[in-house]
Amino acid sequence: MERSRLMSLSSVMNNAVSGMNTAQTQLRVVSDNVSNVNTPGYIRKIADQQAYTNQGIGAGVEVARIRLATDRFLQAAGMSAGAEAGRQTVRYELFDRIQSLFGDPGADSGFFSQIDNLFAAFAASAENATSGPARQDAIYKTQALFDESARIAKQIQGVRADADGRVQSAVERANALLEQIEKLNTEIAKATVIDGDATGAENAQANLISELSELMDVRVAPRSVGGVEIRTGAGILLAGQGAAKLEYTRAGAVTSETSFGDIVVIEPSGQKKILSESLTSGEIKGLLELRDVEAPATAERLGELMAKLADELNRAHNASASVPAPTVLTGRNTGQSLDTALAGFTGKTTIAIVNAQGVVQSRAEIDFSGGAITVNGVATTPAAFLTTLNGQLGGATASFNNGVLSIDAGAPNGVAIAEDPTTPSNKAGRGFSHYFGLNDLIATDRPSNYDTGLTPASQHGFTPGETLTFRFSDPASGTKIRDVVFTVPPGGDMASLITALNDPATGIGRQGSFALSATGEMVFTGRGNPAPSLSVAEDRTTQVPSGVSMSELFGLGGVRASRADGFTIRSDIAKDPSKLALAQLNLTAPAGTPALGKNDGRGARLLADAGQAATRFAAAGGAAGGSMSLSRYASELSGDIGGKATIAKNRATSAEALYTEATKRRSSAEGVNMEEELVLMTTYQQAFNASARLIQAATEMYDTLIGMVR
Repeated sequence: MERSRLMSLSSVMNNAVSGMNTAQTQLRVVSDNVSNVNTPGYIRKIADQQAYTNQGIGAGVEVARIRLATDRFLQAAGMSAGAEAGRQTVRYELFDRIQSLFGDPGADSGFFSQIDNLFAAFAASAENATSGPARQDAIYKTQALFDESARIAKQIQGVRADADGRVQSAVERANALLEQIEKLNTEIAKATVIDGDATGAENAQANLISELSELMDVRVAPRSVGGVEIRTGAGILLAGQGAAKLEYTRAGAVTSETSFGDIVVIEPSGQKKILSESLTSGEIKGLLELRDVEAPATAERLGELMAKLADELNRAHNASASVPAPTVLTGRNTGQSLDTALAGFTGKTTIAIVNAQGVVQSRAEIDFSGGAITVNGVATTPAAFLTTLNGQLGGATASFNNGVLSIDAGAPNGVAIAEDPTTPSNKAGRGFSHYFGLNDLIATDRPSNYDTGLTPASQHGFTPGETLTFRFSDPASGTKIRDVVFTVPPGGDMASLITALNDPATGIGRQGSFALSATGEMVFTGRGNPAPSLSVAEDRTTQVPSGVSMSELFGLGGVRASRADGFTIRSDIAKDPSKLALAQLNLTAPAGTPALGKNDGRGARLLADAGQAATRFAAAGGAAGGSMSLSRYASELSGDIGGKATIAKNRATSAEALYTEATKRRSSAEGVNMEEELVLMTTYQQAFNASARLIQAATEMYDTLIGMVR
């Protein structure tokens, strides 16, 4: 046999030694796997062995590399499921807190049950208009309801503040994770260069990536030099070429009008990008959705409910009078000049000055028919209205300051107002007293009714050059699309204002358009599908003479939601229940006889029936609005909140189940199987023993040959 085909004893020894070393390495890998069988997230190691050749001749076996049993498909599926679970879990957790604020809808103490209790209390007052305890009970339940709505509104903003704080915490955690992942990239790359074992670092890195994926959706790709490159779903580089840095500063005190900053990602190259624009899942995404979409929608619907409840109670109270009548009636801030406020009225109303017994001392019938104004038949103009009115009231004084109308009868007389039974006064769906808020039951610290009654020809009262910054966002995610700074134009009338607002160059024309409704409400209609949502980032406008801003006057942005915490019983009524207007002025009473009676409960019946009156609700929080009763709107809001909480719970449960299943499958494929490891341990022990016996046999052959030579 040719010499080249003979195997020397040295080759046998080398083969046996390589076999022992390889088996020893395999046993060390098995030992590591077994010792980490209960370590969460541990991925088992695999030592890939291959034949070793020297000059084309087999020279044994060697371990080519030690790697992790990573399944890229299952890893991606697990990270995706983990991100969605993080998103849905935090949304349910926080929305469930919002739902709990309203209490049990079926319990008497629940918020929505308190609305029914309020109307029942006024019904009891109608049965006995002179009962002090009944009046006190009605006032108490009314104030309790508005106090509860204020508490809920503030707590909703508290949940938003909590979500905002958790966003910052999540950003800080993400930064720490990215720094650790990048450090491990360096260690893994160094080990790869020298053919070292990088599996320990890779295992640690895999766990860090899994934790990061619960915060945001990420994509992971291996690097040729070892380690990984991580990007967001939209491709923003987070790690692999250096660690990116996320920047976010939480807001201070959070209100419904708070504008939040962006989460900025500074890529390793220094380029800045907005993270929220690319997020589709993860805990951060869920927090942003709750903070910017779901919580504001609930707050806005609550604000709309409470504003309409206050308005309908005020409608009934303004149509009534207390006995004795109050000496002074002071209205609310209309946000308009008197000339503008009087323009557009139709019909007739009567202001009467009565003595302590309710006998009319003087009266002024105001007729707005035919586009003109007369007081007791005396023609007047908006500019001369107060002078004419004061002349007809005989000693009483009407004044208008900073958007507020006031009528002082002069003690000991009082003021009572009644609408004409045939042609009542009307502007934007409200009578004269109701429009000016002269005898409101519910007071507020800001405009709460956005049916202003303004027309295109009306003067808006804002100074040219003042600015308002609109923010447009994605309606589903709350992600900011862009900010538009609008400057009040010259002109002064509503037509000029709306034209400038809708201009694509100087206004918001590219995002949508504003229009003035028949009742004077400023309505925004977004452009596109889905249409962007509108909010106000900054308002530097001030209306003359009222002092309110443009967003407050027209209800632009988060100011609509802020209404829920600004209502209270009028202070003089809260102190003295006898000032509750439960009677009505009788314009047909004979001269010298009382036109007001203490036993008259007609005003109380109006208050009790306010919950069933058809009311026009504006679109709010994703609800279309429309005409319906207060009771029905409250019922629909209750059902909507409960339905959303149920949906959020189901989504969270499903997402968690999917994540659990994905984790199990990944663990099954990548984790440690004790039975398999024991089989491998036995196999490599036998391989080690076989190599040892081969060495022993080669040694004996050496000894025999040496003995033969001797």
